Amino acid sequence: MSTKEKKIGFVGVGRMGANMVRNLKDKGYHISCVNDVASEAAASLAEEIGCSHAMSLSEVTASSDVVITVVTNDAAMDAIFFSEGDNLFQGAAGKTFINCATLSPEIHIKLEEAAAGIGADTLEGCMASSITQAREGTLYLMIGGKEEVFQEVKDLLEDLSVNLRFVGGAGKAAQVKALVNMVMNINTAALAEGLGIGDALGLDLEMLCEIFSQTGANSRVLETDAEDMLLRDHECYFSSDHAAKDSGIAIDVAEKVGVEVPLAKATLGQYQKMVNLGLGELDKSGVAELTFKGRGEKS
Repeated sequence: MSTKEKKIGFVGVGRMGANMVRNLKDKGYHISCVNDVASEAAASLAEEIGCSHAMSLSEVTASSDVVITVVTNDAAMDAIFFSEGDNLFQGAAGKTFINCATLSPEIHIKLEEAAAGIGADTLEGCMASSITQAREGTLYLMIGGKEEVFQEVKDLLEDLSVNLRFVGGAGKAAQVKALVNMVMNINTAALAEGLGIGDALGLDLEMLCEIFSQTGANSRVLETDAEDMLLRDHECYFSSDHAAKDSGIAIDVAEKVGVEVPLAKATLGQYQKMVNLGLGELDKSGVAELTFKGRGEKS
């Protein structure tokens, strides 16, 4: 049975989730309902695409064959699946849950075990890329869980992504995603420091970026973040708050296997400083506000 014949519900329709909904709707999927703690956003999206605004989590499950969740952290995930009174596991036998946020490996293992106990299935659908890719269906997706469940919804996952990689059992995709974001965050903070020093030296920063691009200083974040750092354009695609959270997940993963990660810890310190200064809602490129002279709290 094609997933296009199934009813798809969404929990968490912020910047990423809402654009995933729009992409799937455009591709002919039956979106049954949407739900979000920000009820006005969910109601607006429901009206836009012509689906139901589910007022409870159990309503999402009852109305859907497949539920995709995009929430902020482990606590939010725990709440939507395990809260007393109303949660997604109510009446969930036969349902499949695809969980797309960057979370700890442990919460994914917990979810798979709980789902198995009630006859439901879960998958990790850890996302790389950002809002534009969510809208266009060109995300890079790392999948964890049972391979037979992955095969059942592979057509849906392919319509969300341009690259799709099955990583392994529950928790494995979360481990990989934590490492992806750890390295990305380190690179972003390092670029901000290099450009900040260049600015203090009076160098031509466009020239410096061009030289970086042709040398060992090149990186993907040079392409995505350098101009924003120079222009102080920190419109949020991946927030500094999330960068701090994800660096923390990676550090926890490392410590569990006895690996020291001083660079990851230093980067976490920078992003945590952003949060403490009230700049956590800026894009991760906003870390440059800590490294350019004359910036910071006035941003």
